Amino acid sequence: MPSTSLPAQLARTARFTRGVPGHFTVTPDGATVLFLRGRTGDDPAPCLWMLDLDSGTERLLADPVRLLGPRPRPRGIEAYATDRAVGLVVFALGGGLWTVGLDGGEAWRLPARPPVSDPRPDPTGSHIAYVCRGALRVIGKDGTGDRTIAEPDAADVEFGVAAHTAATAPDGPARGHWWSPEGTALLVARTDVARVRRWHLTDPAAPGTPPRTVRYATAGTPNPDVSLQLVALDGTLTPVRWGRDAFEYLVGADWDDHGPLAVVQSRDQRTVQLLGIDPADGHTTPLHEQRDARWVQLIPGLPARTGSGALLAHADRHGTRHLTVDGAAVTPPGLQLRAVLGVDGDDVLFTASDEPTETHLWTWRRGSGVRRLSSGPGVHEGVSRGGTLVRVAHDAEGPGGRAVVLREGRPGAVPLVPLAERPVLDLHATPLVLGPNRLRAMLYLPSWHRPGDQPLPVLLDPYGGAARQRVSAALDWRSLVAQWFAEQGFAVLVADGRGTPGRGPDWEREVHGDLFGPVLDDQVTALHEAARRHPALDLGRVGIRGWSFSGALAALAVLRRPDVFHAAVAGAGVTDQRLYDAHWRERFLGHPDAFPERYDACDLLREAPRLTRPLLLIHGLADTKVLPLHALRLSDALLAAGRPHEVLLLPGAGHQPLGTAVTENLLRHQARFLRRSLGMATEGSGVPS
Repeated sequence: MPSTSLPAQLARTARFTRGVPGHFTVTPDGATVLFLRGRTGDDPAPCLWMLDLDSGTERLLADPVRLLGPRPRPRGIEAYATDRAVGLVVFALGGGLWTVGLDGGEAWRLPARPPVSDPRPDPTGSHIAYVCRGALRVIGKDGTGDRTIAEPDAADVEFGVAAHTAATAPDGPARGHWWSPEGTALLVARTDVARVRRWHLTDPAAPGTPPRTVRYATAGTPNPDVSLQLVALDGTLTPVRWGRDAFEYLVGADWDDHGPLAVVQSRDQRTVQLLGIDPADGHTTPLHEQRDARWVQLIPGLPARTGSGALLAHADRHGTRHLTVDGAAVTPPGLQLRAVLGVDGDDVLFTASDEPTETHLWTWRRGSGVRRLSSGPGVHEGVSRGGTLVRVAHDAEGPGGRAVVLREGRPGAVPLVPLAERPVLDLHATPLVLGPNRLRAMLYLPSWHRPGDQPLPVLLDPYGGAARQRVSAALDWRSLVAQWFAEQGFAVLVADGRGTPGRGPDWEREVHGDLFGPVLDDQVTALHEAARRHPALDLGRVGIRGWSFSGALAALAVLRRPDVFHAAVAGAGVTDQRLYDAHWRERFLGHPDAFPERYDACDLLREAPRLTRPLLLIHGLADTKVLPLHALRLSDALLAAGRPHEVLLLPGAGHQPLGTAVTENLLRHQARFLRRSLGMATEGSGVPS
């Protein structure tokens, strides 16, 4: 019998991602929708499905267990790609290259060289390009003619991979190769990491295992050298030329009906250019340029072009992020553009917010203007093609969202069956708007707490950084974790301060030059404003917990404001900003050679001697996003200053261990530490789930 606790459920469901329909593709006629989804809410192997809208029935196209066998259980189909007509579907599975059609036939493994990654058919459906050990290869759809068309010319070179293109990809993952519309050539990224610093990671729990070497460009150090090549099917390479010394980041690319494109960014991130590429000789022409005194925000799906060639971009004007078409803003003031999800001819599907806790689906068409396609509180997303819209609503109904398909000219909506488990906890949360900055916040109280009960110790559970909101109309796994901590006897406050997305460009850029100062101030303001309204909050017992950015924020809270915060749990936080990803950290603090004082001001190691409150540091020893050295160096600095603290190291764990086998004990360890540090009873009073 599976455990019914929330931590166990988080591990079993991989944080409620299993059994959730996703990665949608609509056929050009709008009659069929492809998607990925596991068979159950705890199935770790997503399958490929299709929905026939004429009959309203779902059909399984590819089942990883059936294709590879049940043992060891395959990871599943994590992504797929199609040709223009969606007649050929390809995916990587078990290191191999597989194809399947929509006609009911079995998936077929092609004799491609393993291991296969990022396979993509050409738009005509004749060939498939894929990456194998740094080379870009092409194979015919019938399995013939497998060959290399771009071979690495040095040990540190790979083709078909470009790390920073995820920033502008509407579907998220980074890409490194793009087919021409005719399927006769590709635009291909070449990445050389020879100059990037090497880091050697060891597993102290397995001393017999050799160290693993990774390349990691930290702030102020050399980045990978990324260039572009036009590659013909016979392997002829034509270099794409632009001023790479001035624009060293390749953050996007495409090849549409109007020609190949590249999106490049300067090292200081204050300038972004869209370049048109001559497919004959690789010569580039700037088509659009954006500048900002702090940084140009990269928007998923932009820049792009419509079917008629209109240029889609964004402009930050008077506190609003607008969608622009050929330079003219087409969205109204106060509506904050989030992402462009797709372009179907001259119809543009995008997301935007006029209330930061909600994100809605919108469409723009010349002559018709903008129109909202979603309703009701929530975070909405979707895919549209051929008059069919797949609309996904993430709302208070439960994690994973609800997906429906609407077809133009047809009444009603066809639901895509969600198989995600229902959480074992119900939320008891109150939305708040706090302080002069109107901070969006959510207060979680124990299900068993009643008005007039003794005040509760407070636990702040923010993210607070530029990458993520925590307060929204959508119920997600983080909301459930906050409620779980509430059930342990805390009043849990989650607040989004300056720097978080959704409130416009000026709000986002409040953290330029100072990552933590405004964010910490906003957390203190939220705490005091919430306590003023709710007598259930005991300001004499306040803890804070966080992970990644908020892990560093939690540690800094007890270092800088021990008058407010009495204990902290800091997981996987960056403690020395010079030792974090160059592209992300320099966006906010600039180059450390030019602005050393900014890095010093955000350096937790310098503030270690100030610690007077209980602090628990947690870090996974296999974390390659925030290297374990951050926790170890802060611990060393605290020890050198004679400051007691606790450290929990997780062998084999990566950057986000919640959702893995250690989830239950990891959460309970944090709860016990906070209860002990805040003078609470050893066990929770109520229903610890």
